[in-house]
Amino acid sequence: MGPPSQGVATKDDIELRLGAELEHLPLIRSLASSIAMRADFDLDMIADLKLAVDEACSTLIVRAVPETRMVCRFALGKGELRFTVSVVTARDTPPSTKSFGWQVLTTLTDSASSWIEGHTGNGQASWVYVELTKRRPETSG
Repeated sequence: MGPPSQGVATKDDIELRLGAELEHLPLIRSLASSIAMRADFDLDMIADLKLAVDEACSTLIVRAVPETRMVCRFALGKGELRFTVSVVTARDTPPSTKSFGWQVLTTLTDSASSWIEGHTGNGQASWVYVELTKRRPETSG
């Protein structure tokens, strides 16, 4: 069963489901890079996006319930790439926006947010999300 926020994808969305393990980070970074290249992001923006995706995934992997899956979604829009990552967690709060890692995310992307869904407050597991958006600069023709 997937996370509650992630409904039907558009035809251009790409979703990857894999174990919430640090050894999978190179695969996710590689996919982020490939998608950004195809969307005509420049090399600096691609490098920023790869670092941000790595930081977002690392942040959630350490919060994940053992043996759980991580769900990564890449969504291309007009001049932007949105990346959403989620894992099942036993914690009842999203990642701190005051941490160094969060400062890295907000520096490397145009927007970053995090939230929890499905938490009952009874020690039950819920989904924790991080969503990043990276926009191409508008070019005047």
